[in-house]
Amino acid sequence: MPIAIGKTTKLIPFVIKNEKKYIFTIKWGKQTSTDDLEGIVIHSSNYIPSKEAIKNQLRKFTGQIEQIPPSASAIKVNGQRAYKLFRENKNFLLKPKKVYVKKIKLLKSNQRKTTTFEIECSKGFYIRSFARDLAISLGTFGHIYSLKRTKVGLFSLKSAILLDDLLKIRQTLTEFNCIHSSVSMLDDILAYEIEDKEDLVNLSFGKSIFIELNRLIKPPLNSFDKNLLFLLKKGKVLSYGKLNGNLFEPKKIFI
Repeated sequence: MPIAIGKTTKLIPFVIKNEKKYIFTIKWGKQTSTDDLEGIVIHSSNYIPSKEAIKNQLRKFTGQIEQIPPSASAIKVNGQRAYKLFRENKNFLLKPKKVYVKKIKLLKSNQRKTTTFEIECSKGFYIRSFARDLAISLGTFGHIYSLKRTKVGLFSLKSAILLDDLLKIRQTLTEFNCIHSSVSMLDDILAYEIEDKEDLVNLSFGKSIFIELNRLIKPPLNSFDKNLLFLLKKGKVLSYGKLNGNLFEPKKIFI
């Protein structure tokens, strides 16, 4: 889980909207009330799908799809969290949500009626819903047996550190490669490097800044928001806001 420090906490909303990667295991034959190990069994089947049948069905779950979130989720229903209504045994319906799946890979199947996958998906994608829907499409039932998030945007387990270790080394954080600059948190941003001192002063007072459009730093991906701009100084994020023609209108300022 990415942890932001100081003023960079204001950038967290832009981090969590990035694509995520998970490794998870589905156990076949039983659907639970929560679509994971915590719930009670509500449906069961003796049919266990073959590896080939699963692979063939995965094609239907790539690209933009619609899925209904689990009943035990944080989605709001008339101002209340769905999981709260679920715990109170109240009846309610959740609307389908459009989500995006970049890639699904079947890693292994074994004799314990389980199959392990790796998936790259958008924000808002529910792995539990995927397990439920994939199983039903295969003519059986299933639920999440284990789940691990391995990547969020540019952050992955390879650069992760245990919280206990982080607390031990907090006095010498600069010596560790687990600490990233604020701009490195954002892999799909439109940015602009400030050079003029007067611009810095005006920005500190919340004033709009004139932008030379030919100096915009564009990300390699085309999925960025063309109206959202981040102002940088030597790679450090100073502000983000709206790009209106040649004018930058700050929304949040970090200086």
